[in-house]
Amino acid sequence: MQFMILFSLCLLDYGCVPLYNAGREDALPMEKLLTAHELAQVLNLSVETVWRYTRQKKIPVVELGEKQYRYEKEAVLAALAAGNTAVKEETSLYSNRGGYTYEDYLQLPAEPGYRFEILEGILVKEPSPSMHHQRVSSALYRQLANFFDNFDPEGELFYAPLDLTLATGNVLQPDILFVSGDRRKIMREERIDGPCDLVVEIMSPANRRKDRLQKMEIYRKAGIPHYWLADPEENTLESFMFKEGNYALIIAGGPGDKFIHPQFPGLELNLDRIFHRPASV
Repeated sequence: MQFMILFSLCLLDYGCVPLYNAGREDALPMEKLLTAHELAQVLNLSVETVWRYTRQKKIPVVELGEKQYRYEKEAVLAALAAGNTAVKEETSLYSNRGGYTYEDYLQLPAEPGYRFEILEGILVKEPSPSMHHQRVSSALYRQLANFFDNFDPEGELFYAPLDLTLATGNVLQPDILFVSGDRRKIMREERIDGPCDLVVEIMSPANRRKDRLQKMEIYRKAGIPHYWLADPEENTLESFMFKEGNYALIIAGGPGDKFIHPQFPGLELNLDRIFHRPASV
């Protein structure tokens, strides 16, 4: 039996037509399809403008799956020419502070190798986390999961990627977050909508300032009780607690230190294991 691979090309008002079919001799090879980044370079545009053209149906797009888009160069150029669309940089509809919303965020195409957040209305794009970042996240998550299973059986511990929405204009993806049994009403099918009990951010060289300043301020304004910062480069874990409108440092430590939190009786983290880095990596 011959299996057929079929994708669709959506052209303006013409609907979707077959573009790639592995069983046809005239099939368009997958290597000729461009990512949004590659198309932006071809057209000398920003990726954001390519996305807007896509949402406005000014250019054809190949839908590989949910939010998985690719472009065929000649088809895009032909569509732009047919529609008399000037190929130029567009001013963002959401250029002002506070412009981007959760609804806009949902329209962003997925881009392999990157993740997005909205901080006070500003769209922030970052590379996907490194292997060691994920190693630290996984080790910390396992220890917290073991603790919270007994401490609050009705609560739930989550890890990225999962959206956390805090008021209009803030869509974040904390590395780890905990929702207590008392706050389960903020849990939605597709996101956490409102202040949770604990947020953990694991810093990377590119986002240290963002996590320590911008995101801390957003979490403070939302009144999230506990904010932790893990630094895989410095091998430190800091725990901040919301007190009288501000975050106060409660405990900090690294390998060799005891990490016992006064608000979570029975929690004692093994920081040596959390920050362990294999010799070969």
